[in-house]
Amino acid sequence: MRRRRELELRRRKARGKKLVIISVVIMAIIGVSIYFAVSGGGGSSTQSNESIKATWVTAWVVGDTVSIPVSEVENNKIIHFKLSTSASDIAFMAYELGGKMYVRSNVCPPCWSVGFSLQRDILVCDTCLTTFKAKTGDGIVGGCVDFPKASVPYEITGGNIVMRGEDLLAAYQNTLNPGWP
Repeated sequence: MRRRRELELRRRKARGKKLVIISVVIMAIIGVSIYFAVSGGGGSSTQSNESIKATWVTAWVVGDTVSIPVSEVENNKIIHFKLSTSASDIAFMAYELGGKMYVRSNVCPPCWSVGFSLQRDILVCDTCLTTFKAKTGDGIVGGCVDFPKASVPYEITGGNIVMRGEDLLAAYQNTLNPGWP
């Protein structure tokens, strides 16, 4: 009888150890799965899920021409700059995504933010956290999605992103009043 109890006890202990090992393996698999889901695939990915805060730079203005160095965008990934008008200063952003430069109005009208961060291919309002597609400027989710970030046409000349003042003003107005003629 005693021998039978000892055998049963050993079987229970062995079963318990197996369950612990199986549990540890399952937890490790879940942990690795979560890591890959959060990191976007891990390994060779050069982009992280962390937001890149914009750096303010000074734009050069000569007549109706506004320019910023391409190197500032390349070095910082996303920058902000201001254009002085007779009414006030208005803000714009420039960023690099997938080897292409983008210039957009940098205002979120409902919350009046003038700051955006870049998270992978998403623009994130620094005030209300509304998100926008960085390639199109279209809203994704949040309180200000109905105010897409209008793009500004530009040329790259002599290592600078060169824009016309009237195009910057038009993008700003199109962001404040989307869909207006």
